[in-house]
Amino acid sequence: MRSPKIKIIDWYIIKKFIGTYFLTLLIVIVIIVVFDISEKINHFVDNQVPLKEIVFDYFANFIPFIINMYSPMFVFITVIFFTSKLAQNSEIIAMLSNGIGFNRLLVPYLISAAFVAIFSLILNLYVIPPANKVRLDFENKYIKAKSTLGATRDVHYQIEPGQFVYVESFSTFNSTAYRFSLETIEDNKITSKLSAETAAWDTTTNGWKLHNYFIRNYDQYGNEYVTAGKARDTVIDLTLEDFLRRSNVMQTLTVKELDQLIETQKLRGDKSVDYSLIEKYSRTALPFSAFILTIMGLALSSRKRRGGLGLNIGIGVGLCFSYILFQRFSEMFVRTGLMPPFVAIWLPNVVFTIIVIYLYRLAPK
Repeated sequence: MRSPKIKIIDWYIIKKFIGTYFLTLLIVIVIIVVFDISEKINHFVDNQVPLKEIVFDYFANFIPFIINMYSPMFVFITVIFFTSKLAQNSEIIAMLSNGIGFNRLLVPYLISAAFVAIFSLILNLYVIPPANKVRLDFENKYIKAKSTLGATRDVHYQIEPGQFVYVESFSTFNSTAYRFSLETIEDNKITSKLSAETAAWDTTTNGWKLHNYFIRNYDQYGNEYVTAGKARDTVIDLTLEDFLRRSNVMQTLTVKELDQLIETQKLRGDKSVDYSLIEKYSRTALPFSAFILTIMGLALSSRKRRGGLGLNIGIGVGLCFSYILFQRFSEMFVRTGLMPPFVAIWLPNVVFTIIVIYLYRLAPK
């Protein structure tokens, strides 16, 4: 039996893989950073942003985000590039001629893919969320216009079991909710309803100050008891942050915080729960792509072709972009209600796993 230990040829391929991967990362990151600076230089100058904040608050936290976003493409280009060179130099033919089977040749590739997948998973779970928080705060402060904060309309929340809040509109300029109502329902019957023309957020009490309110209570016989007033303070499980929360806030949350947000959103019937679920499942689905694209790259570039590197890279990039595009379209399946989030996010991995298995079986032939 052959030894399962890593051999010299395995280390040779692993070093080629990892070295080319990080070299590709470095080149692409430099290009992206240069273009990003040219795009945002006017914002930096106009707002007199300190150089220290640009470097440490923005770019130091922007780079991990970019690495993770383009990681599948980096992996694929890496495998296509260095494997095509091995094939063109007849090194793969020499390996196979010396008794190394195609399945055995896959081992160092899978080890390298596992390294990249773990690297991407660590970024997704532990590095990028806090980095995104600093980066997005920087963008909101210096780059994005304040006019993006406007009014939110038709807000429906279940803040607790049996308690429902409705707000016709909410202004972020004065932190005020208009046409506010709070209903309490027990055994499918409404027991009380609190209505107010406005509800303004009070920072001193961390609660809502109601103006021109009515309280209607109902007993078991359906009798109504009405109380009215000009002003009233109330504290409920609904804060200013719930209205000011941006759609990309999910990117700044740790796994535990994201799970808590999803639980709260499900309780409230918040439609943005789909965005949170997409973020949650994408954090694990994306690292898995390292295995898919590594095997695909090996299957496409292990054969020596007359067209050289160009043909392999062309075919490979086409398939890689179709995979990334499929990942983006899968999010639309969630937002249109065609698929549950977990199925939609993992569907590209399942489909391309089948494609990869087919390509891999053809490769030795």
